[in-house]
Amino acid sequence: MTELTNKVLTLIMAGGKGSRLEPLTTERAKPAVPFGGIYRIIDFALSNCINSNLRRMLILTQYKSGSLDRHINQSWRFLNRHLNEFVDILPPQQRLSEDWYMGTADAVYQNIYSIEQHSAEHILILSGDHIYTMDYREMIRNHLETNADATIGCLPVNLDEAREFGVMSINKHRRVTRFNEKPESPEAMPGDPARALASTGIYIFKTDFLLEQLCQDATNSDSSRDFGKNIIPSIINTHRVQAFPFEDSRTGKAIYWRDVGTLDAYFEANMDLIATTPSLDLYDQSWPIRTYFPPLPPPKFVFQTPASESEPQRMGHALDSMVSSGCVVSGGRVNRCVLSRGVRVNSWATVEESIILPDVKIGRYAKVRRAIIDRGVVIPEGAEIGIDRNADEARGFTVTESGIVVVPQMASFDHLPA
Repeated sequence: MTELTNKVLTLIMAGGKGSRLEPLTTERAKPAVPFGGIYRIIDFALSNCINSNLRRMLILTQYKSGSLDRHINQSWRFLNRHLNEFVDILPPQQRLSEDWYMGTADAVYQNIYSIEQHSAEHILILSGDHIYTMDYREMIRNHLETNADATIGCLPVNLDEAREFGVMSINKHRRVTRFNEKPESPEAMPGDPARALASTGIYIFKTDFLLEQLCQDATNSDSSRDFGKNIIPSIINTHRVQAFPFEDSRTGKAIYWRDVGTLDAYFEANMDLIATTPSLDLYDQSWPIRTYFPPLPPPKFVFQTPASESEPQRMGHALDSMVSSGCVVSGGRVNRCVLSRGVRVNSWATVEESIILPDVKIGRYAKVRRAIIDRGVVIPEGAEIGIDRNADEARGFTVTESGIVVVPQMASFDHLPA
């Protein structure tokens, strides 16, 4: 299988604006958004590649890529270029036009020169903003065995969710017979009226075939230059396009996969991690998720003092939570939370069902509930977040439909509502 993977070049799409994740993407690219306490979202796709013995990767970046570039340079420079292993960042180079990337297909098209230099027989295309674990070798093997021109990773999703994906129909040989990008009325799967078969945005192409299709698409003035909207639908009837089910080969059940493209989806995916038996097992040593580990001390929990006439009981503890290195829970209470690196929760503060990004300080007696607190925010003593929706909105904080409050970087608490 090593000989096979050496013939594959992986492209990771990391250039989208991620506007639905604002304000988390106000200052960073979506793949660079912190996740699960110590990771960035892109770490999952990159780790899947390394664990699948795919060690030739190009990351296509565009918007607000500074934070992402720093993370890649800190975390992913261990590959040996002398052994033809690399993770290279490709910003828009405007070799073929003066435009920025117009769509996913255009991003690949504008990097044809770089792709041809690597003489790969097959191209694996991934999104850098999904949370999942997958051995891509199984999909590559299936792609070769069926002699497909293109193979699309897929999984069943609820019909309501399917409106946000490419939806396909397949025959009994798993050949794709229809593909619609983000349809208003998704077609249900045969025998399963509640679900549709959705694309995961994972593609494998024969290299020569892909480059030919991209060049043809570039001459079409009506094209959106997008894989889901243009490239895939245009080849369904003329070429062999296979579907590869995203499932456990032993049980046949769908594997954990999350598109964290909205604030609510991002929040829920983080909360999945603190379940007693999480759907995504970060503790599986056979499939490690790699990232950058700064030199921080272990998490620390301090103070357990009884109540007095002047002060209530003080106890520093965390329950049903993930607490990262460098954290200090100093007399505060944490319940069902994900605390990223360097967070400090001070005495008598209460933090519940929240995601706290790196270097946040939560003051004494503060209350935080169902919130996402972005990097470096200082929550002042006695402040309340997620308790009163009107008060949160009056401060200018984003509040989702489900009631999740997002406190952005550099948030000011100088003028708290009375």
